[in-house]
Amino acid sequence: MFKRISVFAIAISIGAVSLFAQGAQLRALTAGQKYKIKGVVISKENDTTFVIRDTVGVDTKVVISGNASVKNNSLFGGDKYPVSAIVRGLNLEAEGVGDSSGSLAATKVRFDKSNLATAQSIDARVAPAEERLTAAEQNAQRVSGQIDELMAISNAAKGGAKAAQDTADAAVAGVNATNKRITDLDDYVVQTTATVNFKVGSSVLSAEGKASLDQVATTATTLKGYVIEVTGFASADGDSRKNKALSERRAQAVKDYLIESHNIPLRRMSTSYGYGELQAVADNSTVEGRKQNRRVEIKLMVSRGINQNVEVKAQASDSNDQ
Repeated sequence: MFKRISVFAIAISIGAVSLFAQGAQLRALTAGQKYKIKGVVISKENDTTFVIRDTVGVDTKVVISGNASVKNNSLFGGDKYPVSAIVRGLNLEAEGVGDSSGSLAATKVRFDKSNLATAQSIDARVAPAEERLTAAEQNAQRVSGQIDELMAISNAAKGGAKAAQDTADAAVAGVNATNKRITDLDDYVVQTTATVNFKVGSSVLSAEGKASLDQVATTATTLKGYVIEVTGFASADGDSRKNKALSERRAQAVKDYLIESHNIPLRRMSTSYGYGELQAVADNSTVEGRKQNRRVEIKLMVSRGINQNVEVKAQASDSNDQ
């Protein structure tokens, strides 16, 4: 039972030592100088190259030469062994000279046969464990790679989801913008205004009045979705019913001129209306005030749904002093 535990403990020790052997600093031997070094084999690079560690913990790299003698210790010369018989855990003595790389070029290797049997038993147990460890490390690396791949896919999916959300948000914004433009089709904003004045009791356009209407018509032809609103007014002179009828004739005169002289389509003309002496813009008790009230107001309006960023521009008017 004790022997099994000891062998198992040695196996664990060799496995642990072999894990750190590659990182240990090796003794550098002097080239051409003879050496005889005792120690335990802690790692092997191949059948002819291995590392031994002496009793004070110093490592030496040993390279078996082609004519080296590998035997077990015996009073009768010992048995010869192939170089491949040297395994980890074997206590041995290597004799040779230092080579140019600082390693021991061994020409003679000796060990006890009992130590060889123990070392072979240990190596037989350690090797499969190391293979499993190596496989586990490789599997861990593979799993790590798969996790990285899954993370990349997850991140890509998140990016795709965000892109899809951005697309959906853009679509909603587009629908909202379209709905607003549809709503704005009936929302008209004044682009240009003009005022045409008339003589007392008259609905005849003056030359100045026609010039103002010409400007309105010219501007209208540059716009989309325009509507022209025409409203007539009168001063407070005379009968209010006659003044209302007079304001309607003045509005109709303006409308007729725009249609007949500038081919403004009927659909672009809103229904004209006469307010009579209502909505006065000046004092009817003065001559100047009554002159300003004898007027027709023209508004050139455009739809917000068709024309974006529209604003009120200029106001044209004629001055009829008569």
